[in-house]
Amino acid sequence: MASTMEMPSGSGAAEVPAQMRAMVLDAPGQALRKATLPVPVPAGHEVLLRVGACGVCRTDLHIIDGDLPMHRSPLIPGHEVVGRVAALGPLASGHALGERLGVPWLGHTCGHCPYCASGRENLCDTPQFTGYDRDGGYADYVLADSRYCLPLPDDYDDAHAAPLLCAGLIGYRAYAQAGSATRLGLYGFGAAAHIICQFACRQGREVYAFTRVGDVRSQEFARSLGAAWAGDSTMTPPHPLDAAVLFAPDGALVPRALAASRKGATVVCAGIHMSDIPGFPYALLWGERVLRSVANLTRADGMAFFSALAGMDIATSPVTFALEEANQALDALRHGRFDGAAVLLPGGA
Repeated sequence: MASTMEMPSGSGAAEVPAQMRAMVLDAPGQALRKATLPVPVPAGHEVLLRVGACGVCRTDLHIIDGDLPMHRSPLIPGHEVVGRVAALGPLASGHALGERLGVPWLGHTCGHCPYCASGRENLCDTPQFTGYDRDGGYADYVLADSRYCLPLPDDYDDAHAAPLLCAGLIGYRAYAQAGSATRLGLYGFGAAAHIICQFACRQGREVYAFTRVGDVRSQEFARSLGAAWAGDSTMTPPHPLDAAVLFAPDGALVPRALAASRKGATVVCAGIHMSDIPGFPYALLWGERVLRSVANLTRADGMAFFSALAGMDIATSPVTFALEEANQALDALRHGRFDGAAVLLPGGA
């Protein structure tokens, strides 16, 4: 990577390397392979970002493990990207070289389908998702549509900011769908739940954390972040829930959460993938309980979340890995070996 190249005239580029390191998925079920690839050139509204950090999300696992169908091969995963602008496409106005931006899961939308036209771009008919339809941030550099990048709070460094871009953003959208719940249940206490737990506690809510059976470590972690109660997902909380958010991709949690909730409560399924929901008696849903899903995010979600985050001092608890350790990070996430959020640092952990 000693050689460098100049971007085309008009690209608004500094000198960048000709090649970059990347961790690449060739087929579901395979380990990521380390590759040396040409640094991509931004076109149109794109910006080229030098990656400072990239979160490792459970959705990455769903793609890599084959729970979600691959949309392209080979693929560079990663959609919680923090980077600085290294080059600008000719239409990427409003950004400057060196500016720090976040690249979230939603990478592009059509802008004209009925969903986009009605302010629901998260449901776009022809979306592009970072690290799924577009190459993501498990690399030294990433291309992103500048119109879908987000400015980041200055009080979070790259490693601490990365988890905010999916665990935080999707968690926030799911949390918003839970309404004004006083008693909020969080099923699956991973990267998203540990951020939303703190967010909800700062707003005066009571949080009830549900973990894997026997996961005493995560239960203690939840209590340390302000949870009023923590237990495993088979347990009944001490008070009926006003709402529950399911971050764990286990369909069996749906009837459990309904059973733990009072009449009129909302149960929100927050993941892009979930195993099949087993049959359950209508009595669990009756009483005007609401069961709903959350799909993706909008740019407005991002702006609202970062605005609401101001002054809250939310700990994102990054567990850092070098870029070449992406497979180890994914395996640690797969088996629940840490609390907080896994983050890749291309510059070294």
